Amino acid sequence: MRQELSGKVAAVTGAASGIGLECAKALLNEGVRVALIDRAEDSLRQICSELGPQAFPLVIDLTSPDSVATMMPQILEKSGKLDIFHANAGAYIGGDVVEGDPDAWDRMLNLNVNAAFRSVQAVLPHMVERQTGDIIMTSSIAGLVPVVWEPIYTASKFAVQAFVHTVRRQVMKHGIRVGAVAPGPVVTALISDWPKAKLEETIAAGGLMEASEVADAVMFMLTRPRNVTIRDLVILPHSTDL
Repeated sequence: MRQELSGKVAAVTGAASGIGLECAKALLNEGVRVALIDRAEDSLRQICSELGPQAFPLVIDLTSPDSVATMMPQILEKSGKLDIFHANAGAYIGGDVVEGDPDAWDRMLNLNVNAAFRSVQAVLPHMVERQTGDIIMTSSIAGLVPVVWEPIYTASKFAVQAFVHTVRRQVMKHGIRVGAVAPGPVVTALISDWPKAKLEETIAAGGLMEASEVADAVMFMLTRPRNVTIRDLVILPHSTDL
């Protein structure tokens, strides 16, 4: 039996573009009120004005603990509850470690790991109090299969997978489901630094998915009956060799 989402409240981080924006749109189509969270204020406000009154912007810098501390109070002020939290915001860095920039790694790891974990922790007390909730984290196939051309990104997503698997077991007694959607390569800004030849080769071979296809997978996870948890959902382009 499919769980209906109409009337629920969701929050999606990294919602100004890519997977986050498509997931926000999919939730809105299900009758969900959605907080779109991003630090890109102008883009966020423009997008929400186009999506309608059930979408509202929250300008949050997830790498700032002080900013994250304001996230949940704002959601509750505007909507009174939170049923679904999608920790989606992330960054990507590929390339050889020997030629890498450790300062850039730190920035990516702070967003992909520390900020993601902090944002989830921020919403958990409310869900524990209500004894229900859904948390989805955007992971990656790189969190399950080490990808040789992106070792630092792969490491960040392995951390996400470990967090999902352990937190899920801690909070399941409170009626909270925790799962990860793990897409392969998706056409988003995150792959803008791929080598041009690799990008062209992948596109020509049909090795990239659209963000909307990932959103469809997330909706499948959220609409399962409450007695079912999709712990990990891997979604890949058909032609991938990962």
